[in-house]
Amino acid sequence: MKSGNFSNKKMHIVSFDIPLPANYGGVIDIYNKIRALHKLGVKITLHNFQYGGRKASKHLLKYCENVFYYPRNNNKTNLFSSKPYIVASRTSEELLNRLAADDAPILFEGLHTSLYLPNLKLKHKRKIVRTHNIEHEYYKGLAIAENDPLKAIYFHNESRKLKRFEKNLSYADALAVISRNDARHFSKIHDNVEVISAFHPSEKVDVKEGLGQYALYHGSLDVSENNQAALFLVNEVFDNLDYKLLIAGNKPGKELKAAIRNQKNVELRTNLKENDFEKLIAEAQVNVLPTFQATGIKLKLLLALHKGRHLLVNPPMVEQTGLEELCHVVQSPEEFKNSIQDLMQKQINTNEIAQRNTMLLQNGFSNAYNAENLAKLIFV
Repeated sequence: MKSGNFSNKKMHIVSFDIPLPANYGGVIDIYNKIRALHKLGVKITLHNFQYGGRKASKHLLKYCENVFYYPRNNNKTNLFSSKPYIVASRTSEELLNRLAADDAPILFEGLHTSLYLPNLKLKHKRKIVRTHNIEHEYYKGLAIAENDPLKAIYFHNESRKLKRFEKNLSYADALAVISRNDARHFSKIHDNVEVISAFHPSEKVDVKEGLGQYALYHGSLDVSENNQAALFLVNEVFDNLDYKLLIAGNKPGKELKAAIRNQKNVELRTNLKENDFEKLIAEAQVNVLPTFQATGIKLKLLLALHKGRHLLVNPPMVEQTGLEELCHVVQSPEEFKNSIQDLMQKQINTNEIAQRNTMLLQNGFSNAYNAENLAKLIFV
């Protein structure tokens, strides 16, 4: 398919959160997608739901013609809605009217923002949904990983609602899914599904020479699956190793903090900015990235492949990504231990770095490639 000319094409993006600071998976994808589409010449009107203390960002106007903000309605009565809370709390008549006022296509970010897909005011619009996960599976996994009984009940209820609400996606003209694994699921719901992998900050593989001094796990530590992975490493992998582990992430819970205090070779780094994560990833000898949920594509994996030395993962982190060969894949705590002892002494070689460049491009992990394909899907 030939490259398109998208200069001065206009579109709307509806984001479930303000994408700056780009400090967790979903907004990293959105922010870098905006940058990549802007580079193609696309004129973007960005609509953001605002909550959680995130502030309006003038920097977004560097890539967008217009930026609007709408308060997320976090009223607890939305918990009793038949709709998922993540959807019911993102409504705005002002947003709907702005979307309806012209003919420009709309990219809805996540099932979260898809409430207005069937709305008759948008009948004349081309509507694309960017799915970030199979949300009901993701929330089911959060429920299983959650230790707080009330939160676990919320996640279970939300999972059931999300599964029912997913049929709403049939009102979209196309789905831009984030992984091949997700494509198999969403193809049962919609007949126009395109894999557009995660957008990320790195344009090329850039790995430091020499040996690093520590292993690293990074992620948003208030997310149940990341907390579970961090606890696994602290309690079952690094419990009797001589090597240093850094756990890097914001909002760690009490259980994780206590577990880290009990291990002399484990250190917590928190209150970090985007650049802090990149520096820690680049300087680590091993990026250790287990997960217990094989949903979507993990941005932490892509960041580490572009900036980090060795990657040590378990099967759910890489299955169906095409990136298995670029990582050391193990399963049990004992296998993690043995691999860490080996990799902490081993320099990454130029052939491995060249292989990353080739395989990342072949498997669709280039921002330029993905922006071009997304633009083709939007501007049919």
